[in-house]
Amino acid sequence: MSDKSSPTRGGAAAAAAFAVALPLFFCARAIAADPQVCAACHGPEGNSVIPTNPSIAAQPAQSITLQLFQFREGNRKDPQMTPMAANLSNQEMNELAAYFSKQKAAAPSHKTSPENAAAGPKLARQFNCVQCHGPALLGLQHIPRLAGQQFEYLRTQLRGFKAHTRADLDGNMTAAAEVLSENDVEILADYLSGLTPSRD
Repeated sequence: MSDKSSPTRGGAAAAAAFAVALPLFFCARAIAADPQVCAACHGPEGNSVIPTNPSIAAQPAQSITLQLFQFREGNRKDPQMTPMAANLSNQEMNELAAYFSKQKAAAPSHKTSPENAAAGPKLARQFNCVQCHGPALLGLQHIPRLAGQQFEYLRTQLRGFKAHTRADLDGNMTAAAEVLSENDVEILADYLSGLTPSRD
């Protein structure tokens, strides 16, 4: 009996392998674009319950698409987000963005200190937060919502921009944050995370 596989057997084996691999490929694509997968890190309907992870509910769609694009292209790097975004198509990013932009933002769980609630609005005007992120800090176009965002996430991002270690599309955030003192960062993060993210 010959040890060599027949062409028919080889073709059948290749076809079988392809049949197994094909659904796995599409399954991976489907999982990456499934909004419910995002809930593991970003919370139910995009409202994060993890301090270091941002809420993406009620974020401007263009802002969500931009961040996914930056993770996919390697401009932003994160152990969880980079692999999740790596295989997303432009259409899938837009679909995810459209879905989460329509979800209702939860009321903030963070309670701003009275001192920072008083000092925060002045800093938000002084450092152009309201000029770029909107008067209610709900985000505009590609610029994200800050109102009601996770305190720890906001503080980390502000520190990253200040240190020039956070990806910045046009340099505006870096320019605004690099002059912040550590006390300014604490006040702004505390103030912003306690705001109610309502468009009503």
